[in-house]
Amino acid sequence: MILSKRTVKLWILIFYLISLPMSFGQKSSKTIRVPDGRVINIAILNEHIKKAMDSINLPGLSIAIINDDAIVYHNTFGFANLKTKKPVTKRTIFEGASLSKPLFAYFLMKMVEKGVLDLDEPIYSYLEPIFPEGVIHKDSFEDYKILTPRIILSHGSGIPNWVKGKPIEIKFKPGTDFSYSGEAYQHLGAAFGTKLGIGWGSKLDSLFLKEAAHPIGMDRSTYTWNDINNEDVANGHMKGKTNPEINKYKKVGPGFSLHSDAEDYALFLIEMMNPKNIKLTTRNQMLREHNHFKSDNKLLKETGQTGWGLGFAQKPTPNGLMHLHTGNNRDFQAYAMFIPDQKYGFVIFANSDNLFPLLETIEKLLGEHF
Repeated sequence: MILSKRTVKLWILIFYLISLPMSFGQKSSKTIRVPDGRVINIAILNEHIKKAMDSINLPGLSIAIINDDAIVYHNTFGFANLKTKKPVTKRTIFEGASLSKPLFAYFLMKMVEKGVLDLDEPIYSYLEPIFPEGVIHKDSFEDYKILTPRIILSHGSGIPNWVKGKPIEIKFKPGTDFSYSGEAYQHLGAAFGTKLGIGWGSKLDSLFLKEAAHPIGMDRSTYTWNDINNEDVANGHMKGKTNPEINKYKKVGPGFSLHSDAEDYALFLIEMMNPKNIKLTTRNQMLREHNHFKSDNKLLKETGQTGWGLGFAQKPTPNGLMHLHTGNNRDFQAYAMFIPDQKYGFVIFANSDNLFPLLETIEKLLGEHF
């Protein structure tokens, strides 16, 4: 059968229209650019990660890399549940652990922009009507009363990381030194929810989704449990053993309770490098150093980090200033970093207690990231 030119053109058009959605839905990049300027083949990266995971028996992983304000690499590896051999997929949700903190800081900075929160108003003014006795050691109460969101977000509160039910003793005058504190972030979240009259449960989480997550495309990240994740959530692992329990948080834990994955969290890193939902001046305030480490600081000596902004730690590198944060809920670990000068970002989630040895191995291929 001989087809007319018109029929041939029609079939070409139909084929084009059918294939168009498929081509747009796929990531066509076969390489990524790393901060030192090298170009890495994705197939080589995948093989490197697989071998590294096998060598340390890391169960599961979700990883994403950003070049020029776009996610150019997102992949998953291994098992969401090592016992049942349930695989990690691109729908699998992990605990974000302390990656909760910079994202919550971003949410609060959006509230500062809207005039709902004052960075320099003491949080005790919000909590005073409901503040229980015995939470703060009597010798630290006056120091607690001067804590502000700015001081807490930059870890200058003097509160221990976690007090585990003991009265809080503040180690130094707030704002004069550095002391990493998840406990302080919890107080800040409770204070903000109380100020708004909505508490720190699902209503606060819903406000986070409305004002911070959804406007930048994050649709798989929550601080309180959503049953929609039941089929997709990963189990944690300690020393290779599967934890059968899933943490289904009913309260917003700004310091630890985020559930997310690498692709969704990468959208937040893109927002940090190219803000759309907050003003550039707000972003700049987040990334400015608010707490400079003293010369005897342990992090300075061990990692080269020099201080903290409002949410992220900071580390000078030959390729530009790196903003970073680790996460460790013991059976879940995570890490995120970005270098605005390079328009580069990296985020990784693992459902185990041995992510950080893997990061060291990844650095052998990608260069300094940690």
